Amino acid sequence: MGTRRDFLRLTALAGTSAIASPLIANPKTENKPIVISTWDHGVVANTVSWDILKKNGTALDAVEQGVRVVEADPRGTTVGVGGSPDRDGYVTLDACIMNHKNQCGSVAFLQNIEHPISVARKVMEETPHVMLVGEGAYQFAREQGFERKELLTEKSKEAWERWLQSSEYKPVVNIENHDTIASLALDSQGNLSGACTTSGMAYKMHGRVGDSPIIGAGLFVDNEVGAACGTGVGEAIIRTAGSAIIVEMMRAGMSPQDACKAAIERIIEKHDDVSNLQVGYLALNKEGEYGGYSVLKGFTYAVRSSEVDEYLNSDYSL
Repeated sequence: MGTRRDFLRLTALAGTSAIASPLIANPKTENKPIVISTWDHGVVANTVSWDILKKNGTALDAVEQGVRVVEADPRGTTVGVGGSPDRDGYVTLDACIMNHKNQCGSVAFLQNIEHPISVARKVMEETPHVMLVGEGAYQFAREQGFERKELLTEKSKEAWERWLQSSEYKPVVNIENHDTIASLALDSQGNLSGACTTSGMAYKMHGRVGDSPIIGAGLFVDNEVGAACGTGVGEAIIRTAGSAIIVEMMRAGMSPQDACKAAIERIIEKHDDVSNLQVGYLALNKEGEYGGYSVLKGFTYAVRSSEVDEYLNSDYSL
């Protein structure tokens, strides 16, 4: 039986080119609108996002609606419905969103809500806060009209029950136990936004929160410069404030590709052993230049604009 990744390659990639090396936009020409998203499910997200961007929609709407499709797909085990539970059997979700005005919203340790990214947007737009967590986030979501939904599918439950037999907590590099969907977009008005959503590490400790809902770690947007997002082992991203660092490197003049590479090199430098530690970064600047880089081989991402529709292997360090 084929995997979810095989399915995505055969369907969503039907109109795209084969996996290629990253194509970097000419720095002297603007390439907008454009959307860039992590992993195989980034292809599906980009299809939805591009439909919004090509009609002069906002980058914020594009990234939110794009990742919602992934949140609702029960075939995935790393985002939303069907996400792998923690070691106690609970599916807990993290997400954040950020717009071109540096406004942002975030939820963490959210249970029984299908679309944490949309709850995060409500936090941004309807409250004076940036982050709500746990029961408070759930209560807020229900007050905002989100329906309660069971997120643990039979497939994910069976996999968790098999895991309980050994209870070995060990991330598997480039296998869908930590494949966050993160997305960055630049719209026709020249504004940037980003979104990041995940069910986190499979079989994590109950209460664990990774980088995905943390502004400056899993996602950061500065409309004067660019935006960046991360995927992989969240603890490593948090320790190095990955996305914020990448944006600051772009502010200092680095290309998105070089900034992602420098941030990955920092992770390698700060950790004694990265043999089983995968982190991948994406970055997008105001001119529509983009880049991606990872610690280990295997990180993939998708790009969509009026000129590009591709699924790419990132460059990597090890």
